[in-house]
Amino acid sequence: MENKDIFKLKGSKKIIVVTNRHLVKENFLNAIEKCVLYGADAVMLREKDLQYEELMEVGEQTKNITDNYGVPLIINGNFRASLELETYGFHTGFERFKSMNRSEKNSLCIGVSVHSSREAVEAEKLGADYVMAGNVFETSCKIGLKGRGINFIDDIANKIFIPVIAIGGIGRENIESVLGTKASGAAIMSYAMNL
Repeated sequence: MENKDIFKLKGSKKIIVVTNRHLVKENFLNAIEKCVLYGADAVMLREKDLQYEELMEVGEQTKNITDNYGVPLIINGNFRASLELETYGFHTGFERFKSMNRSEKNSLCIGVSVHSSREAVEAEKLGADYVMAGNVFETSCKIGLKGRGINFIDDIANKIFIPVIAIGGIGRENIESVLGTKASGAAIMSYAMNL
């Protein structure tokens, strides 16, 4: 199986590519375009170390790619940038989401990172459009944090009605087991950034 074939495994599920330009060996924008060409259902721009102006520049370049292919762009962590760029969605952590005003949520699709079924249930009650639950497996992004396993995903999916996207250490060797759960899809970072 070639690297790009991971996207062919998704069936009716979704694969969201989460960016991290520090993991890319060649050109960051080329990596994003490859993922979109191979079949990514959405791109989440997660470049938390960038200042607003830098994020806007990278965001505009990324949005040119995603718009060109009709793929939704989600901004992680910067609501203002998401509004300014008129992206499809905004993604944030559970605590930040709890402090958002309902009017702030606007017409954007809002996603929330959760680490327990309790957080997932509360996020749904507060108006989240989807949750991203993890980490499913051990990941180099969260060194020392044990994976919660695929049963964790089904546990959350059984308690809420909005989509659950699995994240954390998902790659070619385990994505089929993740897509076999009640998750609506999977988010991939390290694997995607090295295609």
